[in-house]
Amino acid sequence: METQLDPMKDDLPLMANTSYMLVKHYILDLDVDFKSKVIEGVIVLFFETGSRYRKTSSTGKDDCQSQFDETCKMRASEPCHIPVTNVSACSFKTEYNDFAVCGKGEEDTSDKNGNYSNEEQASGISSSKDCCDIEDHGNKDFLLVLDCCDLSVLKVEEVDVAAVSGIEKFTRSAKLTDVSKELENLRNQIIHELLTLPADRWKEQLYYFTRCSQAPGCGELLFTTGTWSLEIKKSGIQTPTDFPHAIRIWYKTKPEGRSVTWTTDQTGRPCVYTMGSPINNRALFPCQEPPVALSTWQASVRTAAGFVVLMSGENSAEPVQLQEGILSWYYYVTMPMPASTFTIAVGCWQEVKKQSFTAAIQTNTEFSLPSSQASFRWHEEICGHVEYPCRFQNPAARLQAVIPYRVFAPWCLMEHCKEHLLHLIPQCLSAAYTTLGTHPFSRLDVLIVPSNFSSLGMASPHIIFLSQSVLRGGSHLCGTRLCHEIAHAWFGLAIGARDWTEEWISEGFATFLEDIFWARAQQQLSHDEVKGQQELKAILRWRRLRDEVQNSEEELQVLRPKKESTGELSESGASVVKHGLKAEKIFMQVHYLKGYFLLRSLARTIGEASYLASLRKFVHKFHGQLVLSQDFLCMLLEDIPEQKESGLTVESIFQNWLDTSGIPKPLLEEGETWKECQLVQQVSGEVTKWIQTNQSIRKSGKKKRKRDEVVFQKLLPDQLVLLLESLLEEKTLCPRILQCLQKTYQLREQDAEVRHRWCELVVKHKYVPGYGDVEEFLREDQDDKSKSSCDC
Repeated sequence: METQLDPMKDDLPLMANTSYMLVKHYILDLDVDFKSKVIEGVIVLFFETGSRYRKTSSTGKDDCQSQFDETCKMRASEPCHIPVTNVSACSFKTEYNDFAVCGKGEEDTSDKNGNYSNEEQASGISSSKDCCDIEDHGNKDFLLVLDCCDLSVLKVEEVDVAAVSGIEKFTRSAKLTDVSKELENLRNQIIHELLTLPADRWKEQLYYFTRCSQAPGCGELLFTTGTWSLEIKKSGIQTPTDFPHAIRIWYKTKPEGRSVTWTTDQTGRPCVYTMGSPINNRALFPCQEPPVALSTWQASVRTAAGFVVLMSGENSAEPVQLQEGILSWYYYVTMPMPASTFTIAVGCWQEVKKQSFTAAIQTNTEFSLPSSQASFRWHEEICGHVEYPCRFQNPAARLQAVIPYRVFAPWCLMEHCKEHLLHLIPQCLSAAYTTLGTHPFSRLDVLIVPSNFSSLGMASPHIIFLSQSVLRGGSHLCGTRLCHEIAHAWFGLAIGARDWTEEWISEGFATFLEDIFWARAQQQLSHDEVKGQQELKAILRWRRLRDEVQNSEEELQVLRPKKESTGELSESGASVVKHGLKAEKIFMQVHYLKGYFLLRSLARTIGEASYLASLRKFVHKFHGQLVLSQDFLCMLLEDIPEQKESGLTVESIFQNWLDTSGIPKPLLEEGETWKECQLVQQVSGEVTKWIQTNQSIRKSGKKKRKRDEVVFQKLLPDQLVLLLESLLEEKTLCPRILQCLQKTYQLREQDAEVRHRWCELVVKHKYVPGYGDVEEFLREDQDDKSKSSCDC
């Protein structure tokens, strides 16, 4: 039985026994019902035997083909719980150009074959007519464990993939030795052959995955659900090798499920989306959450006409009308990634069309590689990841500076998107390409999500969520946030952390690269201007890190909390995300900030040009893979052996930066240097003026005295943030100063970062004329504040 954990205090459990069976592909077939706030449907999971039980076998072609013919004859006597979906009703073509799963045949059939009542679900013992508790069957049968939470699982069954017409081609290499297990072995061998098809046959692979997902059932499986898991067994099967490698699960989400948010958009229309929950996607579909479970997926989603379905997918889906008022949307992904990166958003979104000049920028997508990347061409031919259709091996993709993109938003924000967002996307994409090279993903959707979104942005494969807060106050916040999320395409998605406690690998890199990308996107800035803005950003982050360290638990400040045990798994493959369920951890930025300062320190030590060259080398070597901190640090230090003499080693970096709480020692020594930045000194001068003016007004009291008019300088958005933060440290500011502050800098029209600090001033000093600004901020920006994104 699984351990009961305190959802407010303990680590997040990853229950899936991935060492025994590893999911490689998902097919989801779902219906979105806004009336009941439920997503309901079927998921088919395709597995391979895990590393602890994997067997190698050679096989005879003739033996297997005759075996296939024999098993086809045997199947006539087997009961099949689900009729084959009417394939003629779908748009399959022999060229494998269209893999959309149309119609609702399986959903209708599932209703006839065992939708179990709430009473049966509550007992935790659900199967078909011969329901029984898994534990009552003894302890020898193999138990498949999936991560699952807040789901109503209705039925689980084995899929008879051998029933698919034309599947004979995947049985050529099977070797079957036990007559009693002939059919089971044949099915598993078919799945193995399908999963191991070469990358250039990906269209055929998706086609047969879809066909297999529609095959009849060949026996229901025993299952039980716990707080964090779904446990499945087949009576008499004692090893993962013999367990069914294709299973079908009927399930429903719950309205209160924590993986998706049911809400309304800015126009009051209903919508639902995944919002980067601490429990990831286990309340959206049963899955294997551990990062090692890299998988591909296909998904068909049906919803009422008028709604648009956006999803992590390589294709820009076009809706298919199934019946009057019902549309189906289909997406697929061929690059294996953790299930936690799957993202969906369903709402009445409108596409923000590109203006003619913007479209012209996007069509000019092919450029020669920047000179700084020319030396890395030979690294691109060999990839270290499992085989998939990799863009790093595609000559055309390697020259694509700006990938195709679309922008979606509620209709009331479309003009804001045209004014502040649309033109920034090609600039930021091009800057990212100039810095890191090949875009890992073939396209990008950007969605302005509802106002209850709890961060400024979130990146997932092929799609970025942005808060509406980035659309106000000019291009600065919008551009920097966009750059941050684009950086996650490389760090966080194409390259993921093998242990999720090492969040800094994703967020630290994205925060560091955000500055590099944004500087290159603003081509009109001089080198000195870029350096000045980056120094200004550094002191703001320093202040934030200092405050967080002073006001948080020490154990939450460590970037590698498991230290030498980082990346280790139990024998079954299960593990935990340390502090993953700590409520306060959700709002912390230490992994962003300390990670950023570590990378910044390394760049300053090595030199930015050499450092960025090492980043590109790292991307080419490790894309499509999972890494630990030492993978990056070892490769970096190998390129600069001279630094070892100065004491810069992996061990010293662990000790100073990753394995301890508080402010890293090297950072304490650097902190004072930022005050010399011209932009910072300019703010210091302005702060002095405001403090002196405040003192003068307080001394004069109610007497009307003529005072010399003070001239305040125009400030950049980040300078305004620093100014307001500095004034927040003052014990008292009089109402006239606050009034003058708002009027001088038009604070109500600034971006969310500036308005957040303004609202803090209003609250601290009980400035009644500013209460309306606070109310608007809470209503429109809510939890955005100055918090960075909660990305995957």
